[in-house]
Amino acid sequence: MRLVMTLLVRDEEDILRANLDFHLARGVDRIVLMDNLSTDATRDIAREYERAGYLHYLFQRHDDYAQSAWVTEMARRACVDFGADWVINADADEFWLPHSGSLKDTLGALPEHVQAVSAPRINFVARTRSNGEPFWRRMNVRRASSLNYFDEPLSPKVAHRARADVVVAQGNHAVDFGGEPIKAEPAAIDILHFPVRSRAQYRNKIVKGGRAYARNTQLDENVGEAWRHLYAVYLEGRFDEECRRELLTDDEIAEGLQSGGLVEDNRLSLVMGAL
Repeated sequence: MRLVMTLLVRDEEDILRANLDFHLARGVDRIVLMDNLSTDATRDIAREYERAGYLHYLFQRHDDYAQSAWVTEMARRACVDFGADWVINADADEFWLPHSGSLKDTLGALPEHVQAVSAPRINFVARTRSNGEPFWRRMNVRRASSLNYFDEPLSPKVAHRARADVVVAQGNHAVDFGGEPIKAEPAAIDILHFPVRSRAQYRNKIVKGGRAYARNTQLDENVGEAWRHLYAVYLEGRFDEECRRELLTDDEIAEGLQSGGLVEDNRLSLVMGAL
């Protein structure tokens, strides 16, 4: 069995190397990465893994966040160009962790009729202090219930068997094969999710993502609703309010742990420490 992962990235230098090392150690054979106008060291990191033979690098020059089309292109390349049997379409802030064994073991053991699987995302919280530590060392606390910006259950992500006619939906939450929606069965995989890691990273994400969505005239305005809302908040000069909501002090984390709203979770730090 051959497992290929796609990654759509933009300015992910603080997390990309950890993401690549983690998934390669969990059974991913090849990574198809599309760089959408990064201005930090993202390209240099990706090229390093490309030279080592682990990654295929693509550059995306458009700035309208046409994620469905871009990820669909990568997923089809995974099938046609790199001989994938299964494809995981991930973001740089997502770490797909199987409950046991490797990702290849988990997906390879599925019966033939299962064409796609879903995995829940688990949100980890950022601290206001960093002390220069990598994100995976300081972010060892997660929400007891992972909700989106509007306090709704966080949508799972989908992995699928490789197909040359696959279409990946915006957000990587669903797929269809040849125009037919594919049911995703629950998988024994958790996605450890680190969407906010620092004030600077969060601001950059909101501003560039919000502007990109605003340029896209093809998508319904309900698509990317949270990102659009956060960009509007930024334009109104209320970004610091969002930081206070997303980046917690040590005292706030201690209170959350005591109340049960937060849970200590060292799974990623243990894996990364071992690597």
